[in-house]
Amino acid sequence: MILYGIPTCDTCKKAQKALKDAGYEVIVRDIRAEPLSEIEWAEFLTEFGSALVNKKSTTYRGLSMWLRESEADAQLLAHPTLMKRPVLKFGNKLTVGWDPAVQEIWLKT
Repeated sequence: MILYGIPTCDTCKKAQKALKDAGYEVIVRDIRAEPLSEIEWAEFLTEFGSALVNKKSTTYRGLSMWLRESEADAQLLAHPTLMKRPVLKFGNKLTVGWDPAVQEIWLKT
C-alpha cells in the first residue's frame, strides 16, 4: 500500500499507524520530496476531481482569486500540498482522506 502525503501531516500519521496495526505494509510517499508525475496526478484527478483539493487548508485560503477559481489540476500543479491527504493506493483501489468511511474501507475486520 502506498500512502501519498507529507511527513508533517497528522492525519497521514494517524492513517499510517492504523493501517500498520491492521497488517498493511505501508510505503509513505512524501509528495514534497518526490513529486507526483503527470500520470499520477491524472489518475488521482480522474478518480477524485476537485475533491482532491483541500479547500479547508491555510494554503488554499491564501490563493489568489484567479487560482481559487481555476480547475483542480491548475491548483495542484501550482501548490502540490493542496492535495487532500492522505491518498491511499492498494492495487487498483484509491481513497482520499481519512474519515470514518475511508477507515471502514481499509480497516474492515
